[in-house]
Amino acid sequence: MTPSANQTYILTLSCPDRRGLVHAVSGFLLEHGGNIEEAAQFNDHATGLFFMRVQFACDAQEPAQLRADWAAFAQPHQMRWGLHAAAEPMKTVLMVSREGHCLNDLLFRHKSGLLRLDIRAIISNHRDFYQLAASYDVPFHHIPVTAATKAQAEARQLEIIESEGAELVVLARYMQVLSDAMCTRLEGRAINIHHSFLPSFKGARPYHQAHERGVKLIGATAHYVTAVLDEGPIIEQDVARADHTDTVEDLAARGRDTESLVLARAVKWHSEHRVLLNGHKTVVFR
Repeated sequence: MTPSANQTYILTLSCPDRRGLVHAVSGFLLEHGGNIEEAAQFNDHATGLFFMRVQFACDAQEPAQLRADWAAFAQPHQMRWGLHAAAEPMKTVLMVSREGHCLNDLLFRHKSGLLRLDIRAIISNHRDFYQLAASYDVPFHHIPVTAATKAQAEARQLEIIESEGAELVVLARYMQVLSDAMCTRLEGRAINIHHSFLPSFKGARPYHQAHERGVKLIGATAHYVTAVLDEGPIIEQDVARADHTDTVEDLAARGRDTESLVLARAVKWHSEHRVLLNGHKTVVFR
């Protein structure tokens, strides 16, 4: 088989920091016929870890051989790494309940070519958005969830996620708390949008809480899902101004816009392999 001409890859890595890592990575790519198109790196002096993202073109190697050679190179450096074909859209499953602003925004951005995704399915515990899903030709799975059926519902959700080969699961205002077991299965590939500027105003009725406190800023947080509720590694946050004339409805409307923007950015960066986990934090190469 002839290697694909101008095959573009994205390489991400993290490892203990040491001298010469950039030179070593660049040398490996040069030796394998790679041409670096974009590169970014970060040294976390607090943890002693090194992070790097490189986009490069390479038409001199078969993908399987390139991956095998890189694995051999990375092992003595104790690297956690990923090597991805840049042109391949990320297989994604969206989950939603009864608030559709984030879902609608993601579907529109994807349809407009602004998000490199392959949206394989929408899962919801309500039927509200089956027509929206149909308008974008995305399969819609209605899986009701009650306290009595939660385990069976999550088993069905995971069956869909795995059968679609989903590399990303987006909780686009999915208002059910995932079990610890499901969070563990989705670790590092599930993004949630929280309707406040964490850690403030957790739980129900966040905009009522914010209004009662007379806040001057409201916001949204996109983070990876973990078993600790709403405390996963943060990917993106943003805020909007508020003042004493705002009603709860004003805050909620402004909050929905902020949530949509923040989630879209987080999904875009994740789908472009720009987000690397750094313990309880993230490194984001924008």
